[in-house]
Amino acid sequence: MAKTRSSFVCQQCGCQHPKWVGRCKDCGAWESVVEETIAPSTKAAGSNRTSLAIGASRNAAPVKLSEVTPESHARISTDLEELDRVLGGGLVPGSVILLGGDPGIGKSTIGLQILSSFARAGKKTLYVTGEESPEQVKLRGDRLGADENVTLLPETCVEEILVHADRVAPEILLIDSIQTVHSRELTSAPGSVGQVRECAATLVTRAKSSSVPTILVGHVTKEGTIAGPRVLEHVVDTVLYFEGDADGGLRLLRAVKNRFGPTNEVGVFEMGENGLIDVNNPSALLLAERPKGAAGSVVLPAIEGTRPLLVEIQALAAHSTLAMPRRTTLGLDGNRTAVLTAIADKRAGLKLYEHDLFASVAGGLKVAEPAADLAILAAIMSSARDQAIAENTVVFGEVGLAGEVRAVRHAETRLREAAKLGFERALVPQAIARQIKPPAGLGVTPIASVADLLRAVG
Repeated sequence: MAKTRSSFVCQQCGCQHPKWVGRCKDCGAWESVVEETIAPSTKAAGSNRTSLAIGASRNAAPVKLSEVTPESHARISTDLEELDRVLGGGLVPGSVILLGGDPGIGKSTIGLQILSSFARAGKKTLYVTGEESPEQVKLRGDRLGADENVTLLPETCVEEILVHADRVAPEILLIDSIQTVHSRELTSAPGSVGQVRECAATLVTRAKSSSVPTILVGHVTKEGTIAGPRVLEHVVDTVLYFEGDADGGLRLLRAVKNRFGPTNEVGVFEMGENGLIDVNNPSALLLAERPKGAAGSVVLPAIEGTRPLLVEIQALAAHSTLAMPRRTTLGLDGNRTAVLTAIADKRAGLKLYEHDLFASVAGGLKVAEPAADLAILAAIMSSARDQAIAENTVVFGEVGLAGEVRAVRHAETRLREAAKLGFERALVPQAIARQIKPPAGLGVTPIASVADLLRAVG
């Protein structure tokens, strides 16, 4: 008779300990180590499945690299151009995709849209809903106009999910969400490190053996990372993050890992009444409501993945009555913005220590690249001096602590996107101005230092 086994696992990093400790030795988190009891191995009803390691195959044998024949993966379109772009052309048979994002961002919506497109093509689908009832999914499906042939399964036990998957034989499987799924062989609660790890491993093994693309919807923590052990992101083939303001209409889908395509690629969607819609020209949409002649407004040609996006950087410098003026950012790195504020004080002579300072990216997006430095500084200078920057101007470049302006990558791509939308002037690092030939109709002004920027925006 099999005996139960216990292990002590850190809920933060997933590492195992021989005994309980108050503080994890790997990640340093306090009170994060919990005991997990592994029950005797049982088989699901009607299943003769034998447990396998992740991605394992029977009768495996050593083989030389020269003897391996690469397989060509026939990709399956999802009928969402932006999603296919992020995935590298579509879904790969047997691939496992982890989809994370904030609550209400649209994870379940895009999952239902994908399965609906498969169902319309006459393919079998299986939507495992662990959080919502079939009636709730039905209401969403009616709103989205989803195909009624999508098969729903309200189940959270992974062994039962596999049994039903064998019976239905779907050509695509969606688990919503992986944090609600549990295994009978573990006594810990659903969502714990052990449960998430074991259930994900089981589903990955089935996807590889059956060549069925599988989508795992994942919750995120308050830090913005997917909840559960870090190994969850390692065992899957693709990790996608949904970004954007849940109250706004624009969504960014970012690939941070992709074994079958490009990484850091970005797809842009707009949330409408009928679900997520592809946005083919996101720059025009982002700048559609830009105020004209407003001080503190600057256009930045940012790079998201491999595509350029023109976004609006806004800053507001207001006289402060506080002993310690406020510094608030939305969509920007707060520490980086504080450094740029100090540079503007020291190198440009702006008395920002007397002002409350607010900086944001319009549209609910997030920009973290160094190329935004010059645009942020230009917006701050414009607001502090109450002088609007010309509407037909774009600004980008990295700023050093000495006030120098450094070159950034993809300069020509940024300028082409700006010229396409009718911009006529670009403030760029001096090194870039010497090396590139700007598009027709777009003039380039070289900026070597913060002092040059102050003169250019004045």
